[in-house]
Amino acid sequence: MASVHILWLLSIQFFMLVARIYGAKIPAIIVFGDSSVDAGNNNFIPTIARSNFQPYGRDFNGGQPTGRFSNGRIATDFISEAFGLKRAIPAYLDPTYSISDFATGVTFASAGTGYDNATSDVLSVIPVWKELEYYKDYQRRLRAHLGTSQANEVISQALHLISVGTNDFLENYYTLSGRSSQYTIKEYQTFLVGIAGHFTKALYDLGARKISLGGLPPMGCMPLERTGNLMGGSECVDSYNNLAVEFNSKLKDLVIKQNKEFHGMKMVFSNPYDILMEIERKPAAYGFEVTGVACCATGMFEMGYACSRMNPFTCSDANKYVFWDSFHPTQKTNGIVANYVVKTALSTFL
Repeated sequence: MASVHILWLLSIQFFMLVARIYGAKIPAIIVFGDSSVDAGNNNFIPTIARSNFQPYGRDFNGGQPTGRFSNGRIATDFISEAFGLKRAIPAYLDPTYSISDFATGVTFASAGTGYDNATSDVLSVIPVWKELEYYKDYQRRLRAHLGTSQANEVISQALHLISVGTNDFLENYYTLSGRSSQYTIKEYQTFLVGIAGHFTKALYDLGARKISLGGLPPMGCMPLERTGNLMGGSECVDSYNNLAVEFNSKLKDLVIKQNKEFHGMKMVFSNPYDILMEIERKPAAYGFEVTGVACCATGMFEMGYACSRMNPFTCSDANKYVFWDSFHPTQKTNGIVANYVVKTALSTFL
């Protein structure tokens, strides 16, 4: 069973070697989204949706909490490394970094956000339209730093990654009464896909030509959702997983449609669903021992400030766990997912 895990590690090394041998065709990784790809932007806004404290980051550069919702690196960090770039992508709002750091990679993501502005309002985080405004500011600074011609080349050749959507359903639609009273779940999906389409078109209009639109994970298998599924024996919530599959299909159709419409653009659909479900079904094959609960605290419902360094229940070895807190994967899981999407979608840009 361990052989599968070894193969994954070898394939990660292979893609890194390819990037080094042939030179990076991607000069920068530019990221938009939610907590799956936030490297610390929320540290610098007034919100409780933060993770810039231990035990978060305990396996990141010797135990440094950065604002990443994991014990270590997140998927986009691994993707950047696979493309021969930096090992960790910095947060745009972090004042310890400058435009020279951001020139090869930056994330505008904000934990707790969604496609829907109403989702970002729940925890007072950065809405996706504001992430786009930060991107425009980044372009202005990049042109001042590199010169207009070189900056425009970086922008057109950079890989723009989008990872968002889970909060729209779990934090907003199924938790609050607003959107669920306005839309059926199918109508809400259509509403969100429309926003996603406007967002990718805005990126295209700003010069982006290489885009990855990320899909939803199996939301029903997050420990938080399993904890609430008492009648189902704390197993995965099938209805949420089925919803993720349905929404991902709509996003994939959007990618196909816009690739036909936008001249010179290459957009791919990066889907984490299948690999995460495979890990859920065959954890030992990937070196995991625990899937149903997370490493931090009791592993059933804690995230953010509830995931305290003082909690005596936090596990000692996060590598045995698929999830770090009740909503977010461990560094090990992030690495496996990143490798999977590089192989199945992003390799077209190598």
